[in-house]
Amino acid sequence: MTSVTVKAGEGNALNVLGMPLRFLCDAEVTKGGWSLMEEEIPVGLGPPPHRHDWDEAYYVIEGALDFEIDGKPVRIEAGDFAYLPRNTVHAFKGASPSPARVLIFAVPAHSSAFFEDLNREVRTVPDDLAKVPAIGQRHGIEFMPAPTPAGPPTA
Repeated sequence: MTSVTVKAGEGNALNVLGMPLRFLCDAEVTKGGWSLMEEEIPVGLGPPPHRHDWDEAYYVIEGALDFEIDGKPVRIEAGDFAYLPRNTVHAFKGASPSPARVLIFAVPAHSSAFFEDLNREVRTVPDDLAKVPAIGQRHGIEFMPAPTPAGPPTA
């Protein structure tokens, strides 16, 4: 393996659904062992509930995120950490007025290719959002179906 040094503002920068994401160390460098990303998550933005077959850990540098982890709400703020084992159903959204800055550690590094495909294939939001579930499926990410609203009682 080769040593890597990434200076502030450097690294492979992507735009993932309107959120800047920068790979500090990607799958290619670690031969798929792990990856480390820094993401900026504006208030109200973030992925819907999903699960995948790799572990993730989140460390909030600035701001706050509202997570849903296995159906339970959890807020993590600057200095807080969350570990989500593989197959944990989770979602999160930015929860602070200025974008949250978050380090995301993934083991093994399966998410790198998913984020690169999102960056390449989803160019306009909301027009291209319908592509996201298929991109996720290609990379082993299962998005949970949206809840069905309760309708009026039938007679």
